[in-house]
Amino acid sequence: MINKVILVGHVGKDPEIRHLDSNQSVANFTLATNEYYVKDGTRIEQTEWHNIVAWRQTAEYAEKYIRKGSLLYVEGRLRTRSWDDKEGGKHYTTEVVSDTIRNLTPKPATAGGNEPKEEPVKGEASTPADDLPF
Repeated sequence: MINKVILVGHVGKDPEIRHLDSNQSVANFTLATNEYYVKDGTRIEQTEWHNIVAWRQTAEYAEKYIRKGSLLYVEGRLRTRSWDDKEGGKHYTTEVVSDTIRNLTPKPATAGGNEPKEEPVKGEASTPADDLPF
């Protein structure tokens, strides 16, 4: 069975970080993804909000580097939880438990005017332009 989610979107608010008694960290934040379609000749944008949960090192990364508005690549799995409220009503929520988070927000130029070096994304080859076969 496969339970895999890949999202690219913008963070809705700064991550909420909790440090548990077991010396583990957990981060919670929302991620907005946009979908576009045309209806009656008008381009419509539909935004979907996702609840993201990050644990351990991924949560520590979120605490240090993720802010409201950041553009992120999130990879993980869906998890649905349920609970009963004080009146006995059943509630459900679906979350993305993240395994991988990559910040896609462009880095600002450094003070000297030099752009920071970008590391290749895992799985991508960095080929100099003059070595391209076409």
